[in-house]
Amino acid sequence: MEPFLVSARKYRPLNFEDVVGQSAITNTLEKSIDNNHLAQALLYCGPRGVGKTTCARILTKKINEKELGTSTEEDYAFNIFELDAASNNSVDDIRNLVDQVRIPPQKGAYKVYIIDEVHMLSTAAFNAFLKTLEEPPKHAIFILATTEKHKIIPTILSRCQIYDFKRITVTDMALHLGKIAADQGITAHPDALHLIAQKADGALRDALSIFDRIVSYTGENLSRQAVSENLNILDYDTYFAATDFMLAGDIPSSLLLFNDCLSLGFDGHHFIQGLAAHLRDLMLAQFPATISLMEVGEETKQRYESQAKQTPPAFLLGAIDIANHCDLQFKNAKNQRLLVELAIMKIASMLSGVEKKNRDWTEVITTPIIPTTEFKDHLPKKVVQHPSQNTAYVELGVETASVPMVDEAIVETTSAPLIDEAIVETASAPLIDEAIVETASAPIVDEIPNAESATITEPVSVAPLTKPSLNLERKEGVSGL
Repeated sequence: MEPFLVSARKYRPLNFEDVVGQSAITNTLEKSIDNNHLAQALLYCGPRGVGKTTCARILTKKINEKELGTSTEEDYAFNIFELDAASNNSVDDIRNLVDQVRIPPQKGAYKVYIIDEVHMLSTAAFNAFLKTLEEPPKHAIFILATTEKHKIIPTILSRCQIYDFKRITVTDMALHLGKIAADQGITAHPDALHLIAQKADGALRDALSIFDRIVSYTGENLSRQAVSENLNILDYDTYFAATDFMLAGDIPSSLLLFNDCLSLGFDGHHFIQGLAAHLRDLMLAQFPATISLMEVGEETKQRYESQAKQTPPAFLLGAIDIANHCDLQFKNAKNQRLLVELAIMKIASMLSGVEKKNRDWTEVITTPIIPTTEFKDHLPKKVVQHPSQNTAYVELGVETASVPMVDEAIVETTSAPLIDEAIVETASAPLIDEAIVETASAPIVDEIPNAESATITEPVSVAPLTKPSLNLERKEGVSGL
């Protein structure tokens, strides 16, 4: 029996055209080879499983084929030297590498040295490598690969041509998995392939490993349900049902659905993250221009469009905010289940709360508002004149207000203490014979006889007041004098 060869090795690209999702880089490398503009040192940056080592091997093959003028199926393995910088990060390791660089290739025109995880080299090793990296022999090409470019010293970066590999999109990965499934005679549902691609998080090697594992589990029929069970992820149906319950304001059903997810072994954090992603896709489905941003199959995309028509955009915006806040607070919460349940109840209560708020606001804005000027002539007015100080007091209803007085003086109340039973001050009004007219915090009625009978119904004419002979002295601690 032949040994099993994993798909990541079996379907490793042999040409730049077969590299998935890196067309900008592969086109640049091809033109560099054709125009003989290839640099002596290249730096490949990017996450795992996106084709850095594959492109390095294809580059070795292409430059040797161009130099020999023939196209063969040889991979020129003897011309490729791979070094793991994580375990060979000392100055002695770099010295051994420099000694090997001097030896020309036995076959072909170039030898390619691939240093993986180059950011793991020590500072001394980097410095020992500078001269050889800048001026290597004409037959040597260095390709440095790293996932953490920021850890490489600037003197190394300045000597390399930098190529940034991007994560492979879900769509490109799903199409590539579909081709492999067809080549192996496997029937695969498009949504199942999208789930595998989403789980791989942009790394094609991870996607191929997941694909091999699920094929071993399901056989020749790759369904969405089988992928969900094997990968231990929540299906789209769970979140569609949860959203329907929340739109209907059905809190009990929403909580029971969450409890079912917990009973299946899923974490509450996993549920709230999936719910936030589902609500985000619903928001994208609201607008035709953003539907292309959804990384789901065509059948699932139609379900999103159908549910998005029943979902108000304001509800989605508030629900995404609540779910995101719950996601941020989940790690530090002591009762994590209660935190997720509280977020679910808030989202399920949003529509009913908005309707009530809108209804109350409509009643408020349709209620006629009576201007205050309508009450001006309806307030009862009382005037009281102090017999000893010739000071006039006006009482309007319950409170004392500023009203026109004798000689257009405006009377205003204050809480200042009385001095010799008279406080003489006006509030923003001219003085009356240099006397200051002011009332206390409450109208003085008890000390004046027949005060109740002095009600004004018409403008009052009062004889000019004479300045009383009062011996007023400034007392300490009294303000306003």
